[in-house]
Amino acid sequence: MRELDAIISQYELLKEQDVQGVLATVVHVDGSSYRRAGARMLIDEFGNITGAISGGCLEGDALRKALHALHQQKNKLVTYDTSDEDDAIIGAQLGCNGIIQVLFEPLDYEDELNPCELLKKLIDQKNPSAIVVQFNLNKSKEQPGTKLVISENSEVFGSKPEEELFKNILEQAHLTLKNNKSHFAEYLIDEETQHIFIQNYQPPVKLIIVGAGNDAQILAQQADLLGWDVVVTDGRPTHANKERFTSSCQIIVSKPEQTLENIEIDHRSCFVLMSHNYNYDLAVLKLLLAEKMIPYIGILGPLKKYQRMLGELEEEGFDLKKEGVNNIYAPVGLEIGAETPAEIGLSILAEIQSVLTGKNARSLREKSTPIHEKKENQFKKIQI
Repeated sequence: MRELDAIISQYELLKEQDVQGVLATVVHVDGSSYRRAGARMLIDEFGNITGAISGGCLEGDALRKALHALHQQKNKLVTYDTSDEDDAIIGAQLGCNGIIQVLFEPLDYEDELNPCELLKKLIDQKNPSAIVVQFNLNKSKEQPGTKLVISENSEVFGSKPEEELFKNILEQAHLTLKNNKSHFAEYLIDEETQHIFIQNYQPPVKLIIVGAGNDAQILAQQADLLGWDVVVTDGRPTHANKERFTSSCQIIVSKPEQTLENIEIDHRSCFVLMSHNYNYDLAVLKLLLAEKMIPYIGILGPLKKYQRMLGELEEEGFDLKKEGVNNIYAPVGLEIGAETPAEIGLSILAEIQSVLTGKNARSLREKSTPIHEKKENQFKKIQI
């Protein structure tokens, strides 16, 4: 289960039991930090925590700050400076050298537009969206909090600000979704400064595993741990069944030619062909070549198998130059010396992650610049 799903699930439980809660959100990071802007955790009045805003060094003090915000029933912005190695409050001496802004928002269950209710919209619609969080680095000022969710098709949920500001936020939200990157803006309105974090939200990766063998079981479990939506399809009901796969998996028993009939494909749908049946995999591959939206098609097996597939496709009249095979990864996975099914699963998932994020799969020690680009954290100054 993804962290956000876990937070919303816990929120629903707290709401049902009428237990007060606070949502903590990292809204800005200057420098290095274990978690980036957009990390969240839910704290209830008894001190129970769901989610995380750091690697563990901030949670203790954040709990105290959350209960303080809950007592006052007021949004609070708290600054954590992890560059101070002697800070007894943070106390982990991580050497992160980051300044982290965390917004605490007490939840009003009577408010249909409270932060968690807005976040529920993301899970329900499963579309790329922009989450708009308003705050002010001047802590004496009002901290508006999580105000809007804007989908890629311009659906707006939440409380809209005044027209001119909303127009600018909408423009930045579309830019966020277009660039697939979160944005930060500093608005100057009537000589008053307002900071806004616009988070780029992407729905879960959908992993479709073609084949329900023992190695597919392991790959499905690993993907489930990542919070990905997993679909397993196979023609054998003895293999493709709920007893062999995690309860969260969607199981489809079908002939290869019917594989896509019950699968909704989007830009985060990734396929791995691992039925261990050459003809089955080839039949599915023919279907996938016509789906231009698919970013990743992995094929388990040696290079000779893939070359044979290409040869047969050309003989059948497939124009591979026109169809394009750049989204096919065969043999599947990164070269990490994988031998066991679990190691192979790791290499496959790492390759998919690399493809979806557009990052080179290399050791971070080879990177001379910061892991996260600093310019991505800069506030864009906008005069209204």
